[in-house]
Amino acid sequence: MSKIIGIDHVQVAVPQGAEDEARKFYGGLLGLNEIPKPANLAARGGAWFECGSLQLHVGAEADFKPAKKAHPALRVESLDYFMHRLQQAGYEFKADEPMEYFDRAFTFDPFGNRIELMQARAGKPA
Repeated sequence: MSKIIGIDHVQVAVPQGAEDEARKFYGGLLGLNEIPKPANLAARGGAWFECGSLQLHVGAEADFKPAKKAHPALRVESLDYFMHRLQQAGYEFKADEPMEYFDRAFTFDPFGNRIELMQARAGKPA
């Protein structure tokens, strides 16, 4: 029997033609490293970013609708840093209910997609 062994990437959608704005948000504000898309997929638009061993793919969609509930959850070193950075750039940033070992907050990207940020609390087991 075979089993799932991991998650390779998460994809969020953006309107067609909005890749530069997505790069400013995901690459510029959040600091994710953009990686090249394979040549056979590059013509579809979008952009790919790297976060440790995982990837966040931004896909361009003609009939785009933002994801208000479904979202990627990104682990950060400092929620305060990102709260300040996002608010300075004009984005709303709201605290969410904490989990056992994480403080959490969320924002929305320029297209209305929910993005969760999580900071581990002291004492979190490895």
